[in-house]
Amino acid sequence: MKTTRTLFALAAIAATTLSFNVRAQQGTIKIMLGYPAGAASDILSRVVADHMRQSLAQPVIVENKPGAGGRIANELVKAATPDGSTLLITPVATMSIFPHSFGNLRYDPFKDFVPVAHLSNFQLGFGVSAKVPAKTLAEYVALVKKDTKWGFYASAAAGSIPHFLGVMFARTAGIELTHVPYKGSANVLHALAAGEIAAASTVAADIGSIARAGKARLLVVSGDKRAAAFPDVATFKEAGYEMSAIPWYAMFAPAGISQATIARLSKAAIAAIHDDAVNKRLAQIGLEPTGYGPAELARIMKADYDQWGPVIKASGFRGN
Repeated sequence: MKTTRTLFALAAIAATTLSFNVRAQQGTIKIMLGYPAGAASDILSRVVADHMRQSLAQPVIVENKPGAGGRIANELVKAATPDGSTLLITPVATMSIFPHSFGNLRYDPFKDFVPVAHLSNFQLGFGVSAKVPAKTLAEYVALVKKDTKWGFYASAAAGSIPHFLGVMFARTAGIELTHVPYKGSANVLHALAAGEIAAASTVAADIGSIARAGKARLLVVSGDKRAAAFPDVATFKEAGYEMSAIPWYAMFAPAGISQATIARLSKAAIAAIHDDAVNKRLAQIGLEPTGYGPAELARIMKADYDQWGPVIKASGFRGN
């Protein structure tokens, strides 16, 4: 009799677990994003969500939770039930940069999250105001060596990857650059276009937008290859400086999620990235679709963590 009761209990637990997993698959999937609506990350998240909604045959929505440089969304996903109903799309900064630059980070990227899919790369750019008498990166370096007044460069935030790209560039070129943090990329572009600051490190597409209007010059892009949107702009390596940075966006789930659920979500996310219409939309906003699986995402995440650690330490930056 006792054995029978035990079997019934085990069967009930199994049935409850199966029912829970089925409900999770049939219910709404929330993709948390730590950035505001309208940004490139928001557009990426929404086109991926739209495609996943069709392939998974269940609702997939994006919830914007901006604040703290994206950390709020990470914290929310860390605390979410690991059943596949809550996902995170985030850039390299929150996973590979912030562990070095913020002392009170309330999550561990390598323990609290599971990689789902690498979605896209994007290019950073280093550019100067049209009022700066430098048309190439070499000419800009020569200017800074002659007079450090040209060495002030802007980024959208202290502790951001564009901030540290400037630090890496200064170390590689052997020049003195002074970082000036602004509140958001729009303010950076305004200051650069007005000639209020000599240079800026930010998303290449952003500098490109004012460069086309003759208000700035995009001197270099950060990737290993030229940006498709700016085929005439050299990489750092082509300009003679042995450095590169390839920022990315990727999808993660909270730790504890089953491998079967990860496989299902990863397949849907990668299928979205490989869709021609999605590719075309991402290219319009300067993103380079990738579509790598969990193992490759984990490798890239750790490689970037290792790459940026010494740079951030050398900068002396430590955020709260």
